[in-house]
Amino acid sequence: MSSSDSEKSRQVDVGTKGMVVTSHPLASQVGARVLRRGGNAVDAAVAIQFALNVAEPMMSGIGGGGFMMVYNRRTEKISVVDSRERAPKGARPDMFLDEDGHVIPFSVRSTHGNAVGVPGTLKGLETALDRWGTRPMSVLMQPAIRMASRGIKVNWVLADAIEDHREKLSKTAAKEVFLPDGEPLKEGDRLVQKDLARTLRMIQLFGTDVFYQGRIGRAIAKTVREHGGTMKDKDLRRYRLTIDRPVRGDYKGYEVASMPPPSSGGITALQILNLLERFDMDDVDVRSPEKYHLFAEASRLAYADRGAYIGDPQFVDVPMQGMLNEEYLEERAEEIDRSRANPDIQPGDPWSYQEGGEPGNRVEQPDDRQMGETTHFTVADRWGNLVSYTSTIEQLFGTGIMVPGYGIMLNNELTDFDAVPGGPNEVRPGKRPMSSMTPTIVLKDGDPVMTVGSPGGSTIIASVAQTILHVLEYDLPLKQAIEEPRIYTKTYPSIRWEEGIPADVRDQLEAMGHRFQNNPRDIGNVNAIWIDPDTGRYHGAGDSTRESTAIGVGGRRK
Repeated sequence: MSSSDSEKSRQVDVGTKGMVVTSHPLASQVGARVLRRGGNAVDAAVAIQFALNVAEPMMSGIGGGGFMMVYNRRTEKISVVDSRERAPKGARPDMFLDEDGHVIPFSVRSTHGNAVGVPGTLKGLETALDRWGTRPMSVLMQPAIRMASRGIKVNWVLADAIEDHREKLSKTAAKEVFLPDGEPLKEGDRLVQKDLARTLRMIQLFGTDVFYQGRIGRAIAKTVREHGGTMKDKDLRRYRLTIDRPVRGDYKGYEVASMPPPSSGGITALQILNLLERFDMDDVDVRSPEKYHLFAEASRLAYADRGAYIGDPQFVDVPMQGMLNEEYLEERAEEIDRSRANPDIQPGDPWSYQEGGEPGNRVEQPDDRQMGETTHFTVADRWGNLVSYTSTIEQLFGTGIMVPGYGIMLNNELTDFDAVPGGPNEVRPGKRPMSSMTPTIVLKDGDPVMTVGSPGGSTIIASVAQTILHVLEYDLPLKQAIEEPRIYTKTYPSIRWEEGIPADVRDQLEAMGHRFQNNPRDIGNVNAIWIDPDTGRYHGAGDSTRESTAIGVGGRRK
């Protein structure tokens, strides 16, 4: 759905004392208000995430997890708060296979209690505030509580999601919220979430212990078991997050810091960019057949490695060093023919370039997963602190399961594990499933110049890599770099594509062996900030694929 001129004007702004870019105007307003009142980027991010739980309940929330990347200006360090969901103790490697050993269809396994991972978002918000925040969580939650209790106007994004998933929602307590009187809420209707407001007030009064060790956690576990899962109260009590260092790589003289495993995002995006750097992209037009061809081939190589080697590093060895080794990438780049698509791309052998670690098994998986949805937002403050944060409940509305009386939508994150056991991403108790989330910070000479990220399941990586390519290689202004038509492919020959790629370009690519899907579709929802190295001004830009809104603090709207 295209944006009106007024919407487009809200998607770009400039600030001297801060910037907020989110996928919903109400969430952006909440974050900007925190910054104006003296809060820092982490304070604003926490308030935004609670607000998005209310405004975009189908995308993320306290029933899910995520990855928050924080740049601390004082220490000049980047940290990653990994609040990815974990499998409960009762999870089994074969739990997505039927009695005959066949893979249970995605539509069935993604709406079952076995798909629900132990949520980490709330613990992640608390941890980030404890480390870097300046405001109490109880204060930062208040706007979201007010939104949930008073209600918000349903926008077209939420209305479309409810309509598309009405069958899933009709089978759980969610029907009372999103399908009143049996009919889906429409654009312009008012969405009131009294149960969610009550839940947030409980957390406001009693802290996160009421979620992980108290009545909310008990209700979550009980609901999961009622839908066939194994989660118990003690699974929530056991939940632990990690604070990690980003994976780093160089591209065009810039340093790209992004998500390490269990997310595949950072490694895969860096592989794509470093493969492309071996070709003369500056001589290739941004909408030429050659540009799309090279990006498609680099993507297929990187995604092949992703599926073969990445899993939770607390459970399996991941050859990160080998996958980003210059000699290895040079070897992989030799598989790219500039004149035709490679029909037989296989994973490479990064272990030959890895010091230490034990190679695991590679297991063929069915390609039946539907594209997940998520949300990404980014914040900068007057002191130079940055947050790049992607959070999720996986599919739209997750499993579709709402905790009765609590208004929490439960994730289906465990379907991000391999359905067929034996590989690095097989299900195990306490393990985190591989993710595609790619919150990223780009630096030049040690100073941040860009934050970027996107939702969209496995398409996230392609969206982030193409946006970085458009900014750093083609020198496009941030908004133009985001709106430039994107493609996504991970296996030969199919290409998903956005409107705007010329028909003659698609014809030439088809002649090279690629196959475009019949109709264009939006890919991702990139939200980003560019930090002008000369002036220090923040230039925020949001994607037109949702109601993204950029709000600068201390600057005039552009």
